Amino acid sequence: MTAPNWKPFPVTNNPQFKQYLETCQSRVNRALETWLPAVTIQPEKLHQAMRYATFNGGKRVRPLLVYAAGRALGVVPEQLDGAACAVELIHAYSLVHDDLPAMDDDDLRRGSPTCHKAFDEATAILTGDALQTLAFQVLCKDPELNADPAVRLQMVENLACASCSRGMAGGQAIDLDAIGKTLDIAQLENMHIHKTGALIRASVNMAILSAPDIPAEHIEKLDHYAKCIGLAFQVQDDILDVSSDTETLGKTQGKDKFQDKPTYPSLLGLQAARERAQLLAEEALASLARFDQNADPLRWLASYIVERSH
Repeated sequence: MTAPNWKPFPVTNNPQFKQYLETCQSRVNRALETWLPAVTIQPEKLHQAMRYATFNGGKRVRPLLVYAAGRALGVVPEQLDGAACAVELIHAYSLVHDDLPAMDDDDLRRGSPTCHKAFDEATAILTGDALQTLAFQVLCKDPELNADPAVRLQMVENLACASCSRGMAGGQAIDLDAIGKTLDIAQLENMHIHKTGALIRASVNMAILSAPDIPAEHIEKLDHYAKCIGLAFQVQDDILDVSSDTETLGKTQGKDKFQDKPTYPSLLGLQAARERAQLLAEEALASLARFDQNADPLRWLASYIVERSH
């Protein structure tokens, strides 16, 4: 049975989505609590900073995608906790390093001082390093992940490719190089396919790797879904940087304009950027047309990504 065609609709107050969001957030938080070293273990300051950077109110969108894609494919959550942890640790590390003075030079993240402000710059660098490497340790050692060593190796490769110079790190390098320049839409999307989209696609691919015997068509459709929502996520981020405020965002509003970065609103205009985010969400939903109601959390997430306020 396939689900009817969906279009993005408000889900923020949808009780089913809210319950699913809270369940997945609690689940990955418990797993992160298990894997992150206690603050009583040496070096205490570094372990405190790692926990500060991870447990600071994140939405956990990437772990949500791991669990939601797993549900669509019939994978039980217990087998996905390690993968959900790993992608969130990579995301947390990337934010710590992105906020550094040599990068985006931000003082505020999720309404609190950034890691280098709460601690110091050297500790923030080490925190990012430690979170990144812990992600791969989790994939190697989590007892509930697929026991096949070849599958674990594929997961490690998937996350490494999403994080390296051909993925997230490369996207950040392109982003820094683009300051003060005018990009066309293809160049802008290429930057964000790497900077934001790579880890989002990797999150969905973690679930794909956890499921046996998936039809090639399903893999293709899920990957296209992930590509679309990865871009939609960045378009919405760019929109909020223009239209929201610092208190709501939990980070400095207007930073992109101040730093003269190319964004979707600066290139297309605010209304056209909103329309583009909506179209990307609709395209993501169309990719799920052959999936049944078990893919509803993926549908909710596609809508949530373009209607979120922070």
